[in-house]
Amino acid sequence: MSFWETITGSDLTREWKAFETRAATLPADYQAAWAQIKGHLMPYGSFTGRNLMPILDAALGLLEETSADGQSVHEVLGDDIPGFCTALAGGEGARTYRDRWREQLNRNVAKKLGRLGG
Repeated sequence: MSFWETITGSDLTREWKAFETRAATLPADYQAAWAQIKGHLMPYGSFTGRNLMPILDAALGLLEETSADGQSVHEVLGDDIPGFCTALAGGEGARTYRDRWREQLNRNVAKKLGRLGG
């Protein structure tokens, strides 16, 4: 990845388009599951979402393989797609972007209050 790709995110755009092309070949129920997976994983992404690309690639690969094997989405993911996504992102307690922003805000407020009070 070049510096330009890192700055512009053009590599992410290419990867995202490739994901969507791959997902378009899946059966309709798998495409719906893919849409849910994307939605439930996004809160775990960094500012650019670059950290999610390998996770999304693996999830899409799982959907492709199980679809080719003739398994149903329910057999693969079960009833709890949000739970499945939490497990993919690092398990229960995995930090979302909201958690990171909240911590940063709290640190900044504490610094300001520390300067005012001290």
